[in-house]
Amino acid sequence: MQLAWKVEAGSKVKLQDYDPDYVDEHTDPALARAELEIIGAELSELQELLAAAQHHSLLVVLQGMDASGKADTIFQVLSRVNPQGCEVHAFKTPTLRELAHDFLWRVHRVTPGRGVITIFNRSHYEDVLIVRVHNMVPEKVWSQYYAGINDFEDLLAQDDTILLKFYLHMSNEEQEKRLLARQVDKTDAWKLSTADWAERKYWDAYQEAYEDALSKCSTDEAPWYIVPANKKWYRNLLVARTLVDTLRPYKAQWLDKLVVRGKQELARIEKMQKEANQKPSHKKK
Repeated sequence: MQLAWKVEAGSKVKLQDYDPDYVDEHTDPALARAELEIIGAELSELQELLAAAQHHSLLVVLQGMDASGKADTIFQVLSRVNPQGCEVHAFKTPTLRELAHDFLWRVHRVTPGRGVITIFNRSHYEDVLIVRVHNMVPEKVWSQYYAGINDFEDLLAQDDTILLKFYLHMSNEEQEKRLLARQVDKTDAWKLSTADWAERKYWDAYQEAYEDALSKCSTDEAPWYIVPANKKWYRNLLVARTLVDTLRPYKAQWLDKLVVRGKQELARIEKMQKEANQKPSHKKK
Protein backbone atom coordinates (compact mmCIF):
# COMPACT_ATOMS: atom_id res chain seq x y z
CA MET A 1 0.00 0.00 0.00
CA GLN A 2 1.47 3.34 -1.08
CA LEU A 3 1.88 5.83 1.76
CA ALA A 4 3.22 9.37 1.69
CA TRP A 5 6.99 9.51 1.14
CA LYS A 6 8.75 9.43 4.49
CA VAL A 7 11.85 11.58 4.90
CA GLU A 8 14.38 9.43 6.69
CA ALA A 9 16.25 11.10 9.53
CA GLY A 10 19.52 12.63 8.36
CA SER A 11 18.69 12.54 4.66
CA LYS A 12 19.11 15.51 2.33
CA VAL A 13 15.90 16.45 0.55
CA LYS A 14 15.77 17.82 -2.99
CA LEU A 15 12.15 18.50 -3.88
CA GLN A 16 12.87 18.13 -7.59
CA ASP A 17 13.37 14.42 -6.87
CA TYR A 18 9.70 14.09 -5.85
CA ASP A 19 7.00 14.21 -8.52
CA PRO A 20 4.01 16.31 -7.34
CA ASP A 21 1.93 14.64 -10.10
CA TYR A 22 2.67 11.12 -8.87
CA VAL A 23 -0.28 8.73 -8.68
CA ASP A 24 -0.21 5.01 -7.91
CA GLU A 25 -1.08 3.24 -11.17
CA HIS A 26 -3.52 0.94 -9.34
CA THR A 27 -5.61 3.83 -7.96
CA ASP A 28 -8.10 6.16 -9.62
CA PRO A 29 -10.40 8.88 -8.22
CA ALA A 30 -13.38 6.54 -7.77
CA LEU A 31 -11.32 3.90 -5.96
CA ALA A 32 -9.66 6.59 -3.86
CA ARG A 33 -13.01 7.99 -2.71
CA ALA A 34 -14.27 4.52 -1.80
CA GLU A 35 -11.10 3.71 0.13
CA LEU A 36 -11.20 7.07 1.90
CA GLU A 37 -14.66 6.18 3.25
CA ILE A 38 -13.32 2.92 4.67
CA ILE A 39 -10.23 4.58 6.10
CA GLY A 40 -12.41 7.33 7.58
CA ALA A 41 -14.42 4.75 9.52
CA GLU A 42 -11.26 3.14 10.88
CA LEU A 43 -9.80 6.54 11.76
CA SER A 44 -12.99 7.34 13.66
CA GLU A 45 -12.64 4.13 15.67
CA LEU A 46 -8.98 4.80 16.41
CA GLN A 47 -9.77 8.36 17.50
CA GLU A 48 -12.42 7.05 19.90
CA LEU A 49 -9.91 4.66 21.47
CA LEU A 50 -7.25 7.40 21.64
CA ALA A 51 -9.69 9.69 23.43
CA ALA A 52 -10.88 7.00 25.83
CA ALA A 53 -7.47 5.57 26.72
CA GLN A 54 -6.13 9.05 27.61
CA HIS A 55 -2.52 7.93 27.20
CA HIS A 56 -1.38 9.43 23.89
CA SER A 57 -2.15 12.58 21.93
CA LEU A 58 -1.75 13.17 18.21
CA LEU A 59 -0.29 16.25 16.54
CA VAL A 60 -0.67 16.51 12.76
CA VAL A 61 1.29 19.29 11.04
CA LEU A 62 0.26 20.38 7.55
CA GLN A 63 2.58 22.61 5.55
CA GLY A 64 2.58 23.62 1.91
CA MET A 65 2.55 26.53 -0.48
CA ASP A 66 -0.59 28.66 -0.87
CA ALA A 67 -3.41 26.67 -2.54
CA SER A 68 -1.77 23.30 -1.83
CA GLY A 69 -4.93 22.26 -0.02
CA LYS A 70 -4.17 22.24 3.70
CA ALA A 71 -7.69 23.18 4.78
CA ASP A 72 -9.31 20.85 2.26
CA THR A 73 -7.10 17.98 3.43
CA ILE A 74 -8.29 18.53 7.00
CA PHE A 75 -11.92 18.45 5.87
CA GLN A 76 -11.63 15.45 3.55
CA VAL A 77 -9.46 13.26 5.78
CA LEU A 78 -10.96 14.02 9.18
CA SER A 79 -14.64 14.44 8.31
CA ARG A 80 -15.52 11.18 10.11
CA VAL A 81 -13.67 12.04 13.33
CA ASN A 82 -15.67 13.11 16.39
CA PRO A 83 -15.16 16.90 16.60
CA GLN A 84 -15.25 16.70 20.41
CA GLY A 85 -11.81 15.10 20.34
CA CYS A 86 -10.25 17.22 17.63
CA GLU A 87 -8.79 20.74 17.47
CA VAL A 88 -7.50 22.77 14.53
CA HIS A 89 -5.14 25.73 14.85
CA ALA A 90 -3.97 27.93 11.98
CA PHE A 91 -0.73 29.90 12.04
CA LYS A 92 0.07 32.75 9.71
CA THR A 93 2.82 35.36 9.66
CA PRO A 94 3.84 36.02 13.28
CA THR A 95 2.29 39.15 14.77
CA LEU A 96 4.35 41.79 16.55
CA ARG A 97 3.19 40.37 19.88
CA GLU A 98 4.23 36.87 18.86
CA LEU A 99 7.58 38.10 17.60
CA ALA A 100 8.15 39.64 21.03
CA HIS A 101 8.19 36.11 22.53
CA ASP A 102 10.28 33.06 21.74
CA PHE A 103 9.24 31.58 18.41
CA LEU A 104 7.57 28.54 19.99
CA TRP A 105 5.42 30.55 22.39
CA ARG A 106 2.33 30.71 20.19
CA VAL A 107 2.57 27.02 19.34
CA HIS A 108 3.41 25.26 22.58
CA ARG A 109 0.30 26.50 24.37
CA VAL A 110 -2.02 24.84 21.85
CA THR A 111 -0.35 21.43 21.55
CA PRO A 112 -2.76 18.53 22.22
CA GLY A 113 -3.49 17.16 25.66
CA ARG A 114 -3.82 13.41 26.19
CA GLY A 115 -6.64 11.88 24.19
CA VAL A 116 -6.83 14.82 21.75
CA ILE A 117 -6.03 15.12 18.06
CA THR A 118 -4.69 18.55 17.10
CA ILE A 119 -4.07 19.65 13.52
CA PHE A 120 -1.80 22.58 12.73
CA ASN A 121 -2.68 24.37 9.48
CA ARG A 122 0.81 25.81 9.10
CA SER A 123 2.85 25.66 12.27
CA HIS A 124 6.06 26.50 14.12
CA TYR A 125 7.81 25.83 10.80
CA GLU A 126 6.67 29.25 9.57
CA ASP A 127 9.63 30.59 11.55
CA VAL A 128 12.03 28.84 9.18
CA LEU A 129 9.87 29.53 6.12
CA ILE A 130 8.17 32.92 5.78
CA VAL A 131 10.32 34.42 8.55
CA ARG A 132 13.42 33.21 6.72
CA VAL A 133 12.27 34.14 3.20
CA HIS A 134 11.28 37.68 4.20
CA ASN A 135 14.21 38.28 6.57
CA MET A 136 11.90 39.03 9.48
CA VAL A 137 14.73 38.14 11.85
CA PRO A 138 18.46 37.84 11.05
CA GLU A 139 19.79 34.58 9.62
CA LYS A 140 21.90 34.03 12.75
CA VAL A 141 18.58 33.88 14.65
CA TRP A 142 16.38 31.70 12.41
CA SER A 143 19.28 29.35 11.62
CA GLN A 144 19.21 28.30 15.29
CA TYR A 145 15.51 27.46 15.15
CA TYR A 146 16.00 24.03 13.57
CA ALA A 147 17.68 22.69 16.72
CA GLY A 148 14.97 24.34 18.82
CA ILE A 149 12.25 22.69 16.73
CA ASN A 150 13.84 19.26 17.10
CA ASP A 151 14.16 19.70 20.86
CA PHE A 152 10.56 20.90 21.09
CA GLU A 153 9.21 17.96 19.10
CA ASP A 154 11.36 15.52 21.07
CA LEU A 155 9.85 16.93 24.27
CA LEU A 156 6.34 16.35 22.92
CA ALA A 157 7.23 12.80 21.88
CA GLN A 158 8.62 12.06 25.36
CA ASP A 159 5.23 13.11 26.72
CA ASP A 160 3.51 10.48 24.49
CA THR A 161 2.50 12.80 21.67
CA ILE A 162 2.42 11.04 18.30
CA LEU A 163 3.73 13.47 15.68
CA LEU A 164 3.07 13.37 11.94
CA LYS A 165 4.19 16.17 9.63
CA PHE A 166 2.97 16.41 6.04
CA TYR A 167 4.40 18.63 3.33
CA LEU A 168 1.83 18.97 0.53
CA HIS A 169 4.10 19.04 -2.51
CA MET A 170 2.53 21.05 -5.34
CA SER A 171 4.14 22.32 -8.54
CA ASN A 172 4.49 25.98 -9.44
CA GLU A 173 2.27 25.42 -12.48
CA GLU A 174 -0.45 23.76 -10.43
CA GLN A 175 -0.49 26.61 -7.93
CA GLU A 176 -0.95 29.15 -10.72
CA LYS A 177 -3.73 27.04 -12.21
CA ARG A 178 -5.59 26.88 -8.88
CA LEU A 179 -5.24 30.60 -8.17
CA LEU A 180 -6.52 31.48 -11.65
CA ALA A 181 -9.44 29.08 -11.21
CA ARG A 182 -10.46 30.91 -8.05
CA GLN A 183 -10.55 34.17 -9.97
CA VAL A 184 -12.84 32.66 -12.59
CA ASP A 185 -15.19 31.02 -10.08
CA LYS A 186 -16.72 33.97 -8.23
CA THR A 187 -17.98 31.68 -5.44
CA ASP A 188 -14.34 30.86 -4.68
CA ALA A 189 -13.01 34.40 -5.01
CA TRP A 190 -13.26 34.97 -1.25
CA LYS A 191 -10.32 32.56 -0.85
CA LEU A 192 -8.08 34.84 -2.87
CA SER A 193 -5.55 37.24 -1.47
CA THR A 194 -3.10 39.59 -3.12
CA ALA A 195 -0.52 37.97 -0.86
CA ASP A 196 -0.99 34.67 -2.70
CA TRP A 197 0.25 36.24 -5.93
CA ALA A 198 2.90 38.32 -4.19
CA GLU A 199 4.38 35.24 -2.52
CA ARG A 200 4.74 33.45 -5.86
CA LYS A 201 7.71 35.71 -6.58
CA TYR A 202 9.54 33.91 -3.79
CA TRP A 203 8.76 30.38 -5.01
CA ASP A 204 12.40 29.31 -5.34
CA ALA A 205 13.31 30.75 -1.95
CA TYR A 206 10.42 28.86 -0.35
CA GLN A 207 11.44 25.61 -2.03
CA GLU A 208 14.95 26.01 -0.65
CA ALA A 209 13.57 26.80 2.80
CA TYR A 210 11.31 23.75 2.72
CA GLU A 211 14.18 21.52 1.66
CA ASP A 212 16.21 22.64 4.66
CA ALA A 213 13.27 22.19 7.06
CA LEU A 214 12.49 18.71 5.74
CA SER A 215 16.14 17.69 5.84
CA LYS A 216 17.04 19.10 9.25
CA CYS A 217 13.83 18.37 11.13
CA SER A 218 12.72 14.88 10.14
CA THR A 219 13.46 12.58 13.06
CA ASP A 220 12.38 9.10 14.12
CA GLU A 221 10.05 10.62 16.72
CA ALA A 222 8.68 13.37 14.45
CA PRO A 223 9.01 12.33 10.80
CA TRP A 224 8.22 14.46 7.79
CA TYR A 225 6.17 13.00 4.95
CA ILE A 226 6.14 14.44 1.43
CA VAL A 227 2.72 14.14 -0.22
CA PRO A 228 2.33 14.52 -4.00
CA ALA A 229 -0.44 17.14 -4.01
CA ASN A 230 -1.19 18.06 -7.62
CA LYS A 231 -4.04 15.53 -7.61
CA LYS A 232 -6.27 16.47 -4.70
CA TRP A 233 -7.98 13.09 -4.43
CA TYR A 234 -4.62 11.28 -4.23
CA ARG A 235 -3.24 13.78 -1.74
CA ASN A 236 -6.17 13.11 0.59
CA LEU A 237 -5.84 9.36 0.25
CA LEU A 238 -2.12 9.29 1.06
CA VAL A 239 -2.53 11.48 4.14
CA ALA A 240 -5.39 9.28 5.39
CA ARG A 241 -3.47 6.07 4.72
CA THR A 242 -0.39 7.36 6.53
CA LEU A 243 -2.43 8.54 9.52
CA VAL A 244 -4.18 5.20 9.97
CA ASP A 245 -1.02 3.20 9.31
CA THR A 246 0.72 5.15 12.09
CA LEU A 247 -2.11 4.86 14.64
CA ARG A 248 -3.10 1.24 13.99
CA PRO A 249 -0.20 -0.31 16.00
CA TYR A 250 -1.42 1.55 19.12
CA LYS A 251 -4.90 -0.02 18.97
CA ALA A 252 -4.08 -3.14 21.01
CA GLN A 253 -2.35 -1.04 23.68
CA TRP A 254 -5.34 1.29 23.98
CA LEU A 255 -7.79 -1.62 24.13
CA ASP A 256 -5.74 -3.36 26.84
CA LYS A 257 -5.75 -0.18 28.88
CA LEU A 258 -9.52 0.18 28.50
CA VAL A 259 -10.17 -3.47 29.41
CA VAL A 260 -8.22 -3.05 32.66
CA ARG A 261 -10.08 0.18 33.40
CA GLY A 262 -13.40 -1.52 32.68
CA LYS A 263 -12.64 -4.40 35.07
CA GLN A 264 -11.67 -1.95 37.80
CA GLU A 265 -14.83 0.07 37.31
CA LEU A 266 -17.02 -3.05 37.31
CA ALA A 267 -15.41 -4.18 40.56
CA ARG A 268 -16.19 -0.80 42.15
CA ILE A 269 -19.78 -0.93 40.93
CA GLU A 270 -20.28 -4.47 42.23
CA LYS A 271 -18.80 -3.50 45.59
CA MET A 272 -21.09 -0.47 45.83
CA GLN A 273 -24.13 -2.59 44.95
CA LYS A 274 -23.16 -5.27 47.46
CA GLU A 275 -22.76 -2.71 50.25
CA ALA A 276 -26.11 -1.16 49.36
CA ASN A 277 -27.82 -4.56 49.61
CA GLN A 278 -26.22 -5.27 52.99
CA LYS A 279 -27.50 -2.09 54.66
CA PRO A 280 -30.24 -2.82 57.27
CA SER A 281 -33.74 -1.69 56.44
CA HIS A 282 -35.17 1.19 58.55
CA LYS A 283 -38.75 0.78 57.42
CA LYS A 284 -41.34 1.24 60.17
CA LYS A 285 -43.39 -1.81 61.09
